[in-house]
Formats: sequence, C-alpha cells, structure tokens
Amino acid sequence: MLISLNWLKGGLRTDGISDEDLVKLIGARLVEVEGVIDQTHKYDNIYAVKVMYCEAIEGTHLHLCKIDDGGKAEKVERDENGYVQVMCGAPNVHEGMFAAWIAPGAIVPQTYNTDEPFEIGMRKMLKKYNSFGMMAGADELDFGDDHSGIVELNPATAKPGRLISEMFGNLNDKILDIENKSLTHRPDTFGILGFRREVAGILGQKHTSEDWYIDPEQKFDNDENIKLDITIDEALCPRYTAIVFESIAENKNDYLNFDATLLSRSGMRPVNPIVDATNIMMLATGQPLHAFDYDKFVAVGGSKTPKIIVRAAKKGEKLELLDGTIAKLNPDDIVITSNNIPVALAGAMGGASTAIDENTKRVILESATFSLYNLRKTQMAHGIFSEAITRFTKGQPAGQTKAVALRFVEAARKYLKPLALFDTQKEKQKPIEVNLTLTQLNALLGTDFTADSVKRILENVEFIVSLDGENIHVVVPFWRTDIHIAEDIIEEVGRLSGFDNIPPVLPLHATADPNELFALKSNIRDHLAARGANEVLTYSFVHGDLMQKVGQKPENSYKIINSISPELQHIRQSVVPSLLDKSYANLRAGHDKFALFEMNQVYPRDLGFDNDTVPRSRHELGFVFVSQKEQSNYYIAKKYLESLLDSLNISHILVEFKASSTNSYYEPKRSAMIMCGDVILGYIGEIRHDVLRGFKLPNGTAAFELELTKLLDQEQGVNSKDFRTSDYPAVLRDITLTVDDKVKYSDVESKLRSILSSFIYKLVPTSIYQAEGSKTKNLSFHIEFASPDKTLTKDEISAIMKKLESVK
Repeated sequence: MLISLNWLKGGLRTDGISDEDLVKLIGARLVEVEGVIDQTHKYDNIYAVKVMYCEAIEGTHLHLCKIDDGGKAEKVERDENGYVQVMCGAPNVHEGMFAAWIAPGAIVPQTYNTDEPFEIGMRKMLKKYNSFGMMAGADELDFGDDHSGIVELNPATAKPGRLISEMFGNLNDKILDIENKSLTHRPDTFGILGFRREVAGILGQKHTSEDWYIDPEQKFDNDENIKLDITIDEALCPRYTAIVFESIAENKNDYLNFDATLLSRSGMRPVNPIVDATNIMMLATGQPLHAFDYDKFVAVGGSKTPKIIVRAAKKGEKLELLDGTIAKLNPDDIVITSNNIPVALAGAMGGASTAIDENTKRVILESATFSLYNLRKTQMAHGIFSEAITRFTKGQPAGQTKAVALRFVEAARKYLKPLALFDTQKEKQKPIEVNLTLTQLNALLGTDFTADSVKRILENVEFIVSLDGENIHVVVPFWRTDIHIAEDIIEEVGRLSGFDNIPPVLPLHATADPNELFALKSNIRDHLAARGANEVLTYSFVHGDLMQKVGQKPENSYKIINSISPELQHIRQSVVPSLLDKSYANLRAGHDKFALFEMNQVYPRDLGFDNDTVPRSRHELGFVFVSQKEQSNYYIAKKYLESLLDSLNISHILVEFKASSTNSYYEPKRSAMIMCGDVILGYIGEIRHDVLRGFKLPNGTAAFELELTKLLDQEQGVNSKDFRTSDYPAVLRDITLTVDDKVKYSDVESKLRSILSSFIYKLVPTSIYQAEGSKTKNLSFHIEFASPDKTLTKDEISAIMKKLESVK
C-alpha cells in the first residue's frame, strides 16, 4: 500500500518532527514501513506554459510552437518576445492552450524512480529546428497511461512559469511503502483518514473526524419516481447502501486535475471523473465504491425497476467481467444480481453487462460491505488482487457505507445529480462497550499510567472514555471492528504510548510452566548432534509424487486447496520420506556418509479431527543414515536409536515389524517395531530397494522414526522414576516367565510391580519370544531391587524371587 506523506500530514502538527523520525514512529507503533520513495525533486523544472504560437509543419506530424514560460527556465534560447521554441507531435496541441513543459535539465517524471532516469535537453529536429525541452503527456508526467496527446492545464489556475509541483498541492512528496499484512485486522487504516487518526494518536494529538463521516446528512430529497429494491443475505452482505444519480455532464476531464496526481502517487491510475472520484473516496476512507449503469441494470433483470439481490453464487453460473474475462462462479463467491441475474462479482469486479460508458444516463452507486472470508476465497479462486478487494478482505466496517456514499455526492456533483438514496440499515448500530480497571491495565503492561492519561490516549483516537475512580468505561467507535475485550483496550494504550517506552523489568516469578515437549526435543537434538547427526528442517507440505515414491497413499493426506506451489499440495504423513528426498542432494554435494534427522508435526488423515474439527497431528522424530561404503547401515541406525533411548532412560525392545499405510517404505523382513511394554514407540529398518532406486540412494540406507509424545509419556512414566538410590545393597536378577499367549504384557508387568512395590526397584523388559504355532510366550525382564531400610537376607531374596516367578 502506497501512502502520500503530504496527504497524510494534512491536519497533523508535524513542525517539530522530521519526516525520518515520523516514519520511525509509524514503524514502531502502527505498521512496518518497507520503504520511503523520495519524490521531493521529481517535478523540479517542470512549468505551466502558454502556447503563444503553433504551426503545423507540412509533411510531418510535428508542430513548431513558441511557449511563454514567464522567463523561468535557464539555458534556453528565446526570441524577441522572450518565448521558447519547442517542437511538439501531439495532435491536440494548439495556440492559446496551457501545457506542462519539461524544461531542459529536468528529469522526465515517468523515469524518475527508475534505474535509467532520462534528462531532457535541447534537440535539433528536421535538421533545422532547435527544440528545447518537451510539452508532456499524462504518461510522461507519471499521471496515468494516456499517450494520446499532451496534458492541458486549466487556464483558471495555470500561469506561465508556475511550477507544476505547486499547482497540484505540493507534488514534492515522499511516498510510504506500507507492508499491509500486519494491518489485516485494521480495515480503518486502509484509508488515509484512519491512518492519519492513528498517527495523530502516536504523536499525542487529538484527532476529530469531520461531521460528514461521523453523522452523515442527506442534503437532497429522494425522487419518488426512482425505485430500487434491495435484498441482502446479512451473513454475506451486512449492509448495502445505494444512490441513484442522473448524468448531467460528459464523463471526461477537460484538464489535468488534482485527483489524477493524487491517484498516481497512491499507486493507481486516473480513468475518468466518476471512476476517479470513487477511487479517491476509497483511498480516503478505505471504503470501495462501484457504479452500475442504471438502465442496463434494469434491462438485464427484465423488470420495470432495478431489483438488487445480493446472494451466494450458484455452482455453474458464469459472469463476464469488466476486463472481458469469463468468471466461472462457485458457491463461495458473492454476486450482485439484477432480479437474480448476476451482474457483478461482489467486492472484486463489476460485470460487463452493466458497465458505464459514454451513453450512460443514470448511475447506481454501490457502497456496501461483504463477508471478508468469502472474498478471500474469491480473491484466490479468480486471481483478482485489486485495491478494492484488498480492502474488502480486511472487513470494512458497515457503519461507514452511507457516509462515504453521501461524500461521493459532493465529489461528483459536477457530473452526477443525486436522485435517491437507499440503505438496508434502518437503525444505527449499538456500539461495543468495554469495561476495565486501571489496576488491570497497569498490571498487564507493567506500567503506572494514571486514569487521566489513559483517558487522554484513547480519546486522541476518538474512543469515548468515562472514568469512575479506577474503573474505565470505553465506547468503541464503529470503525474499530478489532476491539472487543479489555485486553484490546490495554494493547491500544501500550501501542499508542509506545511499548518501547515501557521500562523493561524482569518478572518476579516464572510466567509459565516449562514446555516438556520442547525440553525433550532439545535433549534429542543435543544428543544426536553430539554424535554427528545433522538436523534439517523441511516443508510440511509435499508433492503427491513423493508419497507415491515411498508407497504412501495420497488420499491419506490432507490436500491444500490454495497451495503456495503445485509441488506443495499435500500435508505429509511422516517425516522420513522428506529426509530421503533431501539425502540425494547431500550425496551429490560430495557427502558419502551422513545422518539426517528432523523433528516436526505430521497430519495423516487416519488421526481424525479434534473437538474443534481441526485435523489431529502427532510430533515425530525422523532419522536416516546413508552411506555409499558401509554395509551395516541398519546397525549404525540401531546404535543411534539405542543410545538415544538410553539417554532418556527409556527401556525398549524390537519386535516383529507390522506394515501400515504410513510406514510402507521399510523393508518388512529387515525392519522392526520399537516397543516399550505394550506401547509402539516407532519403527526402525532398512528402506525398500525400489524406494531407494526412486531417490537414487545406495542400497542398505536405514531409518528410524519415533513418536515424541509417546517418548515423553515413557520418560515421565514409572520407567524413569521407579528406581532411586538405596543405602543398602541391591539385588540384580534376570527372569523369564512363560505365560499363555493371550496374556497381556501389561498385566504381567503390573503384577511384577505390585510385588516389588515395597522396595526400591527398577524393572526393564528385555525380550518377548513366541515360537511359531506355540500357545505360550516367554517374557524376559531385568530386575534390580533393594530394601529402603536394611540389607536383604538370602532367604528374603529367595522368597521375593519365588513370588516373581509365580506370576502368570
């Protein structure tokens, strides 16, 4: 978003602050300023001149002209009358007109902020005519794209020798390039009036909006012969205001005007007086406007009077837009219809069927607000990123539609006569009110504001504030759609006064419990990195081809409708495939032996949704070991795994591998499940040969993956807490229990722990074995136990072991 600094400063007291310091304040307290485009000398040495003599040169398109510049320009030849000779090829040049003349030595404004600024000079034309400077067209002055002729200046304001920069309200300007993503929640700041209000608050100055905006007054009577029915779906269109006009003058500019210069400085281009007026109102207030041809509107609907119906588009509907494209509509789009026939894509672009042209007699002006959520989908679906839809997708306040429409009446009065106003909102909306206390505010900000200072800060930006002791009652203005709760008000006070002005003080106590998952990740990261593994961070979004390469089903992944790239359309099901994908690049870079790991969230569909219908995820560690020379990659990966789990004091065993839809890249006969009791922690194994061929990786490449939340449960569970230091000797034993194959491991473990509960002990499962076809299985454990208060005798130890061995 581009903002003219001169326009912004109108109405502000900025004498005591430099432009540089003002920009810094805006960046610190309102929005990031990506850059400042300096145009303070863009229109130097460009003058208003009067064409005193103009003669066509036979056989050419050129005219020999003599201009009166009031004697301002230097280093030019003048005739006996003091006039300067200029050759001009524009078809509209004529004697007596006022034009804009770029004097020799000046930079053509169109090229001013480019890599190759063009300095005008004297040229000899047709081998005999000296031409000094040039009379410029709108495109050369950077006031539009029109190259059909030179601009003509209004004789009422033009005077020979007057600088163009002075004629149009000080064009010696600086343009702020605003990074508007951080203003997504602040639709009011997408207009210069709202932006200026915020800057006033930052400067500690009281801002007062004009009456036309706060309390709009209709200064014309409705013509009873003008009818207009409006039906809206309030979920899609909270408010729709329309004014019907009669055209009273040709819709074209006779002379270059201020609006054209202001539009160009704001990144837009002038079109015609009516369109320019709608755009100026949008830049001023943030409220986009649209104009329909009234009679075309009636004809499309086939009724005697226009019937505006705002509704959701129907699947299969099509609409020809103003730019000639045919939009294929979907139910997320909002359409403006004439008697239910679409004539405009709401908030995005008008339709060709109701476009204004040179034959337009009556006009419908639309001032409305639409669902920002629908328009964001429309923006992406149809690729429309206009200034208007950018503002609509921020949620323009419904409270300003009538005020802006009535202000347009004044701006376009020379060309349009208002006939009737129609508005779907019959009663003024009740404002939001927020209550808070001074103690609450100061406690949250860490400040010592007084109630009066809080009142002053908020009233500067037009909140209505009343005080009752330390109780603060705030009435929120209609344009602040982002303010709802006390914390919003507290943030406003901190921001406007400057968060950087709040003394930094360390809290007296911890403000949050430690994040155990974060701590686990940190431990894992330190452990693996210390043993030579390299952490990487890859996209959570992957190509469907990647999943198919490893044997995963793309339909088990969530697909992104509006992905940032065709290669990033799916949310991955596991981490290991991404590591395999990055391994080949490391091999090509000359690394013939390496280990990669990543910790991140994955979102396989089979996890389902939570109570808020948000896809469930799991935190996963993925690890890959690649070597072009080693023949024992699996055992190296296994060593990494065992070392890691030992460091976390988590016991584990490896059992027979069971393939699933997400781990299909492992070779089943050379892979295993990682178990801790009955809990599957993850998988380890070699990668299938066909998968490795797809990634151009060496055979034997091995990997493992662990579910971090399960590791956390085990790390926090009894396995890491049940053994404490005893002052008496510990007994170390290994036992194997033969149990029925239907008996659960967890039941056996629970019984063993019950027997050992009066001792200080450690119980570690070592293996589970079951012969093929057998109806029993062997469960092996390593046990350490000691008495907390004495040395156990031989008989006591024997009695304990008999109890343990009797468990079934």
